[in-house]
Amino acid sequence: MASWRFVLQIHETPNNLPLDIHPHPIFHLRHTLHHHQHSFRNLLQKTRIGIEATLQSIQSAIHNAVEAAIITNSVNIDAICLGLAGVGRATDIEVVKGLVKELQNNKLPIIWALQPANIVICNDALIALVGGIGQPVGIVVAAGTGSIVFGRNHEGHTKRVGGWGYILGDEGSAYKIAIAGMNAALKSYDGREISTSLIEGFKQHLDLESIEDLIEVVYRREWGVKQIAALAPVVDLAAASGDIVANLIIDDAVKELVKATSTVIDAIFSADSVLEVVTTGSVWRGRCKIHERFAASLGKKFPNVNVIFPRYEPAYGAGLLALQTTQN
Repeated sequence: MASWRFVLQIHETPNNLPLDIHPHPIFHLRHTLHHHQHSFRNLLQKTRIGIEATLQSIQSAIHNAVEAAIITNSVNIDAICLGLAGVGRATDIEVVKGLVKELQNNKLPIIWALQPANIVICNDALIALVGGIGQPVGIVVAAGTGSIVFGRNHEGHTKRVGGWGYILGDEGSAYKIAIAGMNAALKSYDGREISTSLIEGFKQHLDLESIEDLIEVVYRREWGVKQIAALAPVVDLAAASGDIVANLIIDDAVKELVKATSTVIDAIFSADSVLEVVTTGSVWRGRCKIHERFAASLGKKFPNVNVIFPRYEPAYGAGLLALQTTQN
């Protein structure tokens, strides 16, 4: 009978992870939960119907993953890690633990061998940190549709900065960059600010006859956060082309992300700590060298900090966290 460390990751964007990097038989499951806020907490707050839908999604993902692995003998699941957006409060964790218990009572093609100590439920920022760096110490700076900075030191102390959503926070995110870009374009069109190529950039990207038609796109089509965040590349391209206004927007984003990261370092590390900061999310993949700008700015304050791109995806972090529970 095979014994497997089964790792469950609920994450917005599933990616492929090479299994040959693992020294132990870890089977990774990736499944996407779609809901309007992309927050597990928000989904669970939608009464029992939301919980049932979540449970069904996890069951389906496990079933499909086991089938895809083409395993003919019995599979023992002796550890599980769920990294979930929006999970952090004790009440959230208890709800998710209840889902795990319900999973074990369902007729899935597996044998559950879970002990309470082998169930890890955490925020998805932690698995992004562990996967991105390859160990559970360091800082992750996530800047995609939203933004959050999360760190963990050698003593296991953690610190989160940001992650308050597009209304209350998300500084340095694609959403805030896009909003700032559209705002700057309209101010320039009004004559309130200096000329910027962002006007033509948005017109071409959205196939608009006039920049005034942004009203039609953003308001009347009832665009959400993700649709607006998807306009950030317009600002990125303008900045890469030398547009002054666009570069000021990118500089502001860098300042916010450096400030948030500095806050985490000051809280749980020392100024001379040697540590790695991993950057995740779409913002870092732009053409305007925002990654280099961020690394240079942070390095001036903390010369022993090394800013990197992720070594592995979040599912790898979930795998490591699950494995650790079986080795204690």
